[in-house]
Amino acid sequence: MKILVSDKLSAECLRIFEGEGLELIYLPGASPQELSAAIVDVDALVVRAGTHVDEALLDVANRLRVIGRAGIGIENIDLAAANRKGVVVMNTPFGSATTSAEHTLAMLMAMARCIPQASNAVHSGRWQKESFVGVEITGKVLGVIGAGKIGRLVVERAVGLKMRVLVHDPYLGSDVVRQLGAEQVGFQEVIEQSDFITLHVPLNSETVNLLDEDAFSRVKPGCRIINCAQGGLIEETALAGAIRDGRVAGAALDVFAKEPPAQDNPLLSFEQVICTPHIRTSSVDAQLNVSVQIARQVVDFLQKGIVVNALNVPSISAELLGELKPFVTLAEKLGSFQAQLCPRGFRKLTIEYGGDVADHPTAPLTMALLKGLMAPVVGDTVNYINAPHLVRERGIKVVEVKSQSSEGFSNLIRLTVETSEGESSVAGAVFANGDYRLVRVNDYPLEAVPEGYILVLHNTDRPGVVAFIGQVLAEAQINIAMMNLSRRKADGQAVSLVTIDTPAPSAVLEKLRANANITFAVQVAL
Repeated sequence: MKILVSDKLSAECLRIFEGEGLELIYLPGASPQELSAAIVDVDALVVRAGTHVDEALLDVANRLRVIGRAGIGIENIDLAAANRKGVVVMNTPFGSATTSAEHTLAMLMAMARCIPQASNAVHSGRWQKESFVGVEITGKVLGVIGAGKIGRLVVERAVGLKMRVLVHDPYLGSDVVRQLGAEQVGFQEVIEQSDFITLHVPLNSETVNLLDEDAFSRVKPGCRIINCAQGGLIEETALAGAIRDGRVAGAALDVFAKEPPAQDNPLLSFEQVICTPHIRTSSVDAQLNVSVQIARQVVDFLQKGIVVNALNVPSISAELLGELKPFVTLAEKLGSFQAQLCPRGFRKLTIEYGGDVADHPTAPLTMALLKGLMAPVVGDTVNYINAPHLVRERGIKVVEVKSQSSEGFSNLIRLTVETSEGESSVAGAVFANGDYRLVRVNDYPLEAVPEGYILVLHNTDRPGVVAFIGQVLAEAQINIAMMNLSRRKADGQAVSLVTIDTPAPSAVLEKLRANANITFAVQVAL
């Protein structure tokens, strides 16, 4: 397999690729023409912020399966085009979390003690101690808005610095906040009581201009603002007005709504505003961490199928994958089984998750099931990412149902397919040792390993039918590996799943169907 690295990454990252026996193409700073020529037959593309991955580039990438972004932002990657192409896009959201948190604390301390201003004065030949009187942070109130990975690290460090920490995060339980040594409060309390306010939330419709003129009118007089998260969270003209009026004593900003900020941005005119050029992740350690992390993620994806930190497919951590892998495999087998059993006219799919499996994330299972369902229809181009798109494209309705009922098993996955000719269902379960089985076909209980070639037979429950099946297969030199039969005495019908060592030719299937007691005969390859 080939990996193209088109931005400068650490030597440790490159050694991981080479150590796994992958063919590495290293072209940092390559032109668009050079990239288009190099990407044609590569399996993975690894970038930082410098490479622009657009639809035109993806169109010529015939084998591309994954794009790895060493860092958080993906502004340089056309995610919609990657979705259409069926390419996984991964990033490294946590590789620079510590560096980002430390930059926040560094900005807080620098602002509290006027360090940048004092340094500039000394460099300019001015020794003015009286001009740079700061404040202590011990005992002061730090308001943390957003306590995700980075926010929590800030909380932990601020508590260690003997600050009183208030947290506003409506998506976080108060017990978790208490365990961090902080207090969970509402938005109004955090802005009204805090001496320092730091933001750690994503930019979206709920958070754009979160700190606006109204918020600044209610802040604690003399508070200080820190934003090392996202530009656009603060209404910059309102912050400038609050600083000008003395309601806000200062600000430390690593991000702006527009970057770089225009020279006439009013915040740049205040000495009490510390500005850094979006460098929260710019440490030697973080750059090494994200490079090594994305290398390992890409290698794990290519070699083991593990999806971690993907932006366009539900991620499965290595720990969770060990537990979910049998369910993922079973779900894909159920989809493939139904697609071959009912090869046309899909209208609606009902996917039921029962018992223990319902307690896990089911999105990866559904995607695997849809991949299995579409593969016999579409072919090798289907994958976990584009399978849901292909299903929607065909107007097939998908319904998911979760319950604690699992019909005597500890877990159960059932796929019911509604076609133009009626309904068909198949269910499977995973057992304690990790083995998985088919356990229901329609309303017939039976157990079969969903592997290899399986003949699915419907027949009337009469003497001699099983013997006939065995005779036909024996005459064709086809060995039976396993046979499972379930019958209903009430209507005299039976279903058989016959696992065979070699595929049955069409002539064998026709011979089986010619028997008056066999009403249905289909071969499924799993």
